[in-house]
Amino acid sequence: MKKGLISALLLILVGAVSVSGCSTQESASDNQTPAAPQETRTVQSIPDSFFPATDKSKSPEAAKKRTDTVVATLTEPGGVFNPYFYKNGYDGNVSAAIFAPLVSVDKNGKPIPRLAENWDISDDQLTYTFHLRPNLKFSDGSPLTAEDVAFTLTILHDKAYDGDEDIFETQIKGGQAYKEGKADTVEGIKVIDPQTIQITTEKVNARSLLILGGPVLSKAYYGKGYKPGNLEYLRTLHGKPLGAGPYKLEKYITGQEVRYLANEHYYAGKPAVEHFIYKTTEGDALQFFQTGETDYNSFTANEDNLELLKSLGYANINVYTSTAYSYIKFNHSKPYFKDKRVRQALIYGLDRQKIVDTAYQGYGQVANVPVSPVSWAYTEEVNSYHYDLEKAKALLDEAGWKVGADGIREKDGQKLKLYYLTTKGPLSDVLIPIAKENYKELGVQLEAELMDYNALLARTAKGDHDLASFSTTMLTDPSDGVIQFGSNRSSSFTGTNGYSNPKVDELLEKGISTLDIEKRKEIYKELYNELSDDPPYIFLTYRKLLTAHNARVSGFDPNGYTGISGNLPDLKIEPIQ
Repeated sequence: MKKGLISALLLILVGAVSVSGCSTQESASDNQTPAAPQETRTVQSIPDSFFPATDKSKSPEAAKKRTDTVVATLTEPGGVFNPYFYKNGYDGNVSAAIFAPLVSVDKNGKPIPRLAENWDISDDQLTYTFHLRPNLKFSDGSPLTAEDVAFTLTILHDKAYDGDEDIFETQIKGGQAYKEGKADTVEGIKVIDPQTIQITTEKVNARSLLILGGPVLSKAYYGKGYKPGNLEYLRTLHGKPLGAGPYKLEKYITGQEVRYLANEHYYAGKPAVEHFIYKTTEGDALQFFQTGETDYNSFTANEDNLELLKSLGYANINVYTSTAYSYIKFNHSKPYFKDKRVRQALIYGLDRQKIVDTAYQGYGQVANVPVSPVSWAYTEEVNSYHYDLEKAKALLDEAGWKVGADGIREKDGQKLKLYYLTTKGPLSDVLIPIAKENYKELGVQLEAELMDYNALLARTAKGDHDLASFSTTMLTDPSDGVIQFGSNRSSSFTGTNGYSNPKVDELLEKGISTLDIEKRKEIYKELYNELSDDPPYIFLTYRKLLTAHNARVSGFDPNGYTGISGNLPDLKIEPIQ
């Protein structure tokens, strides 16, 4: 599903991490009596909550003066405003306001109609028929028809396509033949009439609906220079997007803001708020909100920030559980990570509970599986990897990493020195000193380097790291949180730099080969246990999100599945006397 849905989701970046080492969950040492895990006091988790404004009249004057404009904050995008080509997840936030999909999801992750009025799935679950809403238009007033949907799906099959939407996962009939130049069209894509398109696949896939029902590109605009095997011309259009979403791009000022205008051709009607702005300038989010420079902000979820926001009076406040998870990614191309005992040791040897409690003060919980507790696929029936220094030491001893004279473990003349890449943020500020201390006790030297997000992506894509920490985007289906563990995904920018496990590959395939949720639950439970035994990541945390918006703006209803992207068409400004 990657881009098709993720472009409409809010990216939550935690911090990035990079380290070099080895680990495993169960091993020969499991035949020995394990040392008692060291106890860490757990902070009580905070429930999801909504706190309404108590006095709207306290709204800052700067905000009151904006009668036709709403401003929200966003980390700096990269300028690639196309839902199928961006690499920086914040470009996905920008694109989500401009492009609309055929199918979206509601606040519970359930598919809902957008550009498609409805859809049919054949009894064998292989053929999808989408019925478009009548009189759809792109923001320039040109018609949006089934031909545009067919064009969008076709270029995703092109051999020159280098984005991260894997359309081949849906196995549309004839897709591979088109990619190889053996056919002029994709056989399984059939335009029935201007409002109806039928797509025939060759394999049942629980992810297909949202992949096939992704954002639509204009054939007249994006296909004007299209020739199979040549998509280079599309790069010139990344900064001049044309979509059918609630807003159209007015101006992008690098390092400052993204400005939008309401789309008068939006299928649900022109949004009531004429101007929407993503403020991308770095600075104190709380200060921006207090001075009225912004109307919507997300904040580090903790008690201090919650109480301060309550004291403002004009803030509507939401505390809710994200469907994302944060993690530390192992670079599996490093030889020392080939031994799962090293990876396991680094998990046992990191006091994740202390990190989560210190960073989030009850607004987060330690993650042990790659799916949020709000998902139907979540389970706690896996190894919890409680902090256990002695267990971690035993695993490294088994793996042949012995403590040297300087206290650093070594093997075959190589020191266990790990390089950790990350962005600066509340989690990394806490994680780095704790991880350094924990790993020093373990006999592992950890060196950390801070950088901006785009640099982090570039460095990790090249494999220039041992460990790197990220957060996923908000995840709709449990498959979204594990797809990167497949052998064929390990080299992508969201991948694992070489992780490969045939059992994981098998379970990944089984997990999406049925639409039966109960069957899928059991499959994912088995998968999570396999990933626990042969860990691709150090799973860090599921966190609460704390957002606030000026109560003069109605319509904001953020949730763990879509953030605010689904709210934009419904925003309204209510004058304050």
